[in-house]
Amino acid sequence: MGKLDRKVALVTGASRGIGKEIAKLFAAEGARVVCTARTLAEGTHPLEGSLETTVAEIRAAGGEAEAVVCDVSEYENCAHAVAETRRVYGPIDVLGNNAALTYFINVAEFPIAKWLRSTAVNFHGPFFLSQLALGDMIPRRGGSIVNISSGAAIGPGRGPYPDPPMRGGTLYGAEKAALERFTQGLASEVYQHGISVTCVSPSQVVATPGVLHHRLVKDANDPRAEAPDLMAKATLLLATEPLDKVTGRVTYDQEILKEFGWTDAGRGIGFERKGSGYSLI
Repeated sequence: MGKLDRKVALVTGASRGIGKEIAKLFAAEGARVVCTARTLAEGTHPLEGSLETTVAEIRAAGGEAEAVVCDVSEYENCAHAVAETRRVYGPIDVLGNNAALTYFINVAEFPIAKWLRSTAVNFHGPFFLSQLALGDMIPRRGGSIVNISSGAAIGPGRGPYPDPPMRGGTLYGAEKAALERFTQGLASEVYQHGISVTCVSPSQVVATPGVLHHRLVKDANDPRAEAPDLMAKATLLLATEPLDKVTGRVTYDQEILKEFGWTDAGRGIGFERKGSGYSLI
């Protein structure tokens, strides 16, 4: 038996990168997965990856999956994705809020339209989808929501600042810090309904197509990088462990996998340096 047998999962940003790995692992563990993103077909986005490719790979491996195009910055898109999930598979058991958008622009130069767009994708989207999914989870007294954060949520601390900062990390870090606070607040609100809400970040940089495009690491063999399946495994762990063991946790993939005995060692955040403030609460 799989850890998610016959469960219904909705995973955002599933056309490539971490979201694709989560969707594939959920399906391998028996979930019926609705994969959402903006890119339906290969060649319609500058980066490699599409919903059609993700769903085809899941089905080729014997899993169940459907593709639904969704721009999580728009409430109507999110409502449509949830309605389609219910229509195809039934009520949602697991929500993976993974979709993200990054602009590497300093605050002094940030175009207002891009600022609002980024906030809508990275923070409003998880709120929209969580609220909609809770419409299934609360009446059924169970479910899990896993939000995907980033090491960017760890601030630079107080000055002075002798070294130049990474360009454009302020907004994205603030959005992810807000997502971590949202996670713990929502976890406390829905605990009485038996619903788990958690948040996980990579311990090291994941060499996704987007990360490689922005040249944050050279390739998957870069010593600063980790394998993409680690985030998928950590998300599965948080989605399936008992409520009282995980809800409200803000953590890092290698850290939580080692804590629960799913791996023997770890590197990066949680080992060589501390995580964000919310991860320490």
